[in-house]
Amino acid sequence: MSGTKKLPRAIYERELLRLQVELVKLQEWVRAEGARLVVVFEGRDAAGKGSTIKRVTEHLNPRVVRIAALPSPTERERTQWYFQRYIEHLPAAGEIVLFDRSWYNRAGVERVMGFCTPEEHRRFLQQCPIFERLLADDGILLRKYWFSVSVDEQERRFRARLDDPMRRWKLSTIDLQSVTHWEDYSRAKDDMFVHTDTAESPWHVVESEEKRRGRLNMIAHLLASVPYYEVPRQAVSLPPRPEPTGYFRPDRRLQTYVPDHAATLLPR
Repeated sequence: MSGTKKLPRAIYERELLRLQVELVKLQEWVRAEGARLVVVFEGRDAAGKGSTIKRVTEHLNPRVVRIAALPSPTERERTQWYFQRYIEHLPAAGEIVLFDRSWYNRAGVERVMGFCTPEEHRRFLQQCPIFERLLADDGILLRKYWFSVSVDEQERRFRARLDDPMRRWKLSTIDLQSVTHWEDYSRAKDDMFVHTDTAESPWHVVESEEKRRGRLNMIAHLLASVPYYEVPRQAVSLPPRPEPTGYFRPDRRLQTYVPDHAATLLPR
């Protein structure tokens, strides 16, 4: 696999910041134009989807950009049309929604782990291109990214999470079972691509063996795929502070303050 040499941190951070400035411009364009943008993040467990989403949203307005990471469906949702619970999370005008996993759960984990029937899986592959065509026909901008990682790198990341109390929560039972279903997931992904990698809604594969490269490549591609422009900003200035009118702050002893934990960290 080419292009997996680790990118120097200084180069990575400089380019990431530049791209994040452009993401802010994209956000303001979406607001100004009333556009609707959906970005789907899919891929194997530990492929780098979550860390990329974190970098995308780091400097964006959460009122404009939302992350949709749906839990397992409820008993009621299991009886609905499959796409129904995803539809309510689609953006309104001036919004961006990032799907941290999406309706493609049915093509991957649900198929491999037996959470759906073969008939439900077949129906999904038949309906999904139609569903996405309807989104595009209604003016929604849809971008789909598949994060690709090798079996060895996935195992290395899993082991690193096992030893890290800050990241151990990322390892679910399903994640651990994926280790024994590598080829099953590969076949499911290949089948999914055959049916859903369409001209109207293509998949874009992100080589994520080296996370820094993967993040930069994904963000740069997203920006290049949307015809945004820099929206002129209205000049703003702070108003003059009015003259005091006799307000006096209440005695501090009447309020309960958070203890100064930071002071305990200083040398005595």
